[in-house]
Amino acid sequence: MAAVGSLEETALKRKERLKNLKNKNKGDASENGQENDADTEKEKLPRPVFRSYKPLDESLKENSLPSVKPEDVADKVKSQLEASKTHDVLEEVDLVNLAPRKPDWDLKRDVAKKLEKLERRTQRAIAELIRERLKRSGEDLAQVVNAGAAHPDNAAADDDDDDND
Repeated sequence: MAAVGSLEETALKRKERLKNLKNKNKGDASENGQENDADTEKEKLPRPVFRSYKPLDESLKENSLPSVKPEDVADKVKSQLEASKTHDVLEEVDLVNLAPRKPDWDLKRDVAKKLEKLERRTQRAIAELIRERLKRSGEDLAQVVNAGAAHPDNAAADDDDDDND
């Protein structure tokens, strides 16, 4: 209970100090030639602005904004509709230029490096298989190459293959 009494006493002391500070501030304001607190509070308060509310009190009617009539947008809409009716824009755009000629060009671009490596490996593997076959048959590599180049059927077939590529 003693603690409750001491809390009340400190609260009363605090209230007295606050009153003294207020009185001191009022005295300073009146000495400097300022108006009293009631007049300064009226000046400091913001004035309400009524946009959609129409006040009944005459003193508040001066704070209301004048009513604004909506603009006629029919002319603006008509001009936009007329501008959208022109078909010149569609004639200028060529759909062939917008779409890629080959739809898979990006896939080919991304896979090209890997395909080059595979092509080299394939050529090496084919060459190795031919060498192994020649070793098994016991024929000389130079003789087989010369014989293949001299044979007229193989030469004609090679020319046809070159034309197709």
